[in-house]
Amino acid sequence: MTAPLQHARPWHALLLWLTLLAGPASAAENPANPLITDRGLFRPLIIVAPDGEAPDYRRLRDGLSQRHTAAEARKMLLYTVVEGAGQRAGKPMTDTETRALLEALEVPATAPLTVILVGLDGGKKMQLEGYVAPRQVFEIIDNMPLRRRESQP
Repeated sequence: MTAPLQHARPWHALLLWLTLLAGPASAAENPANPLITDRGLFRPLIIVAPDGEAPDYRRLRDGLSQRHTAAEARKMLLYTVVEGAGQRAGKPMTDTETRALLEALEVPATAPLTVILVGLDGGKKMQLEGYVAPRQVFEIIDNMPLRRRESQP
């Protein structure tokens, strides 16, 4: 009876090895993707901009910085990918993390100004191109069932 089990083991090892070589099941589950560690803790807001000097990007960035307290109250965490360089909460990300983030969101670094809101559950709640008023992002969050429960006394 032990012979069949012994013969099965090399196949198990081969299967495990092939699985490891294949990498994560999806880009969203890539361990380099920083959104994985934010799941359940934050509502990431990701801004992808090909040009850091573009007026719409600057207006969005300035509007969010003026509403920092409102963003914090909604457990928002700001990610930016500007001209291919990623930041999480104002701190630089590695190229690997930035690539994993963009792959998970299915957005190229060269995309036009793109604003993406990810919920506490890790799912995309909004993805829009161009300028998005911070008020619009806050309204989307405030209408989420979990956010309504959070804001109840």
